[in-house]
Amino acid sequence: MSNEATAGKAAVLRKVGGPFAIEPIAVAAPRDDEVLVRIVGVGVCHTDIACRDGFPIPMPIVLGHEGSGVIEAIGNKVKRLQVGDHVVLAFNSCGACRACAHDHPAACSQFLAFNFGGVRISDGSTPLSQDGQPVHGVFFGQSSFASYAIAREINTVVVPASLPLELLGPLGCGIMTGAGAAINSLNVQPGQSVAIFGGGTVGLSALLGARAVGAGKVFVVEPSAKRRALAQELGASQTFDPRNAHDLVADIKAASDGGTDHAIDTTALPTVVGQAINSVMPGGVVALLGIPAPDAAIPATLLDLLVKNVTLQPVVEGDANPQSFIPRLLALYQEKKFPFDRLITKYPFTQINEAIHAAERSEVVKPVLLF
Repeated sequence: MSNEATAGKAAVLRKVGGPFAIEPIAVAAPRDDEVLVRIVGVGVCHTDIACRDGFPIPMPIVLGHEGSGVIEAIGNKVKRLQVGDHVVLAFNSCGACRACAHDHPAACSQFLAFNFGGVRISDGSTPLSQDGQPVHGVFFGQSSFASYAIAREINTVVVPASLPLELLGPLGCGIMTGAGAAINSLNVQPGQSVAIFGGGTVGLSALLGARAVGAGKVFVVEPSAKRRALAQELGASQTFDPRNAHDLVADIKAASDGGTDHAIDTTALPTVVGQAINSVMPGGVVALLGIPAPDAAIPATLLDLLVKNVTLQPVVEGDANPQSFIPRLLALYQEKKFPFDRLITKYPFTQINEAIHAAERSEVVKPVLLF
């Protein structure tokens, strides 16, 4: 394996608010437990936008954490992966803490440092540089807004070469998060009802996950008419426009015989979380998936939760182990039970800013950038 850096291009973020600038980048050779991946497609996730808009990260940095591609080189201690493998890149984790040891890497004790620190936590280095100057990288263990990315063996998932590789990247975060909330976090059972607040990638992936495991009535609350229509095409029992509902909670309860078994909030807006809490029946569970403002508070007292007998369950990355859950989702996709490709709109990598703006305007659900 050569120790020479690989020349590529990356979307570099230099200040809060953007824009992303396509610039040349040098990507160092992989270290012992790392792999070099030629990216063929990368999804744009709400977390990328949140970091652009001020979630604390070091700059300049290359974001992107829904990458898919082909392994070009491997480190000396990589055992499970080979050059030429088709892979999806997921979030990073330590692999050694109690949560990781119990097959729950989404609860890794060093999750923030591994995924948002912008450097390898072992020595503070980054594999990315320009003219000899370091550029922060390893965002979610990949920084895949680039033609080449360095990932670790632990967050690299092999996928069948027969599948459309350029579309698979969002399985590493947004789609995994939504589907995992329904399948893993809430463990939705056949016939159970679910109210989903927000019809973006995560919400619609939760709908697909709930449908894949045989949920009963599934409701989607979403202001965008286009996204409501898509939700119905994907199997929603009923959709609601929160702007036109006189009493949204009453409408959901009327449609679900007194309340749903579960609710999923993807908005992180306290008012909406309150509606989710009030929509479930006693004993119900509300999954909290969105990234809240720093001062956002739960709109309920402890007595409210006790009297209503509602459980609040924060969810990170769908409580999934990517090494087992991504193959499970792909198996459902191949069985035509999980048509996640219906959420995707393709863009050339050079149109990254246009793709992000389209998502912010709800014109598309999941932009995927192609190289």
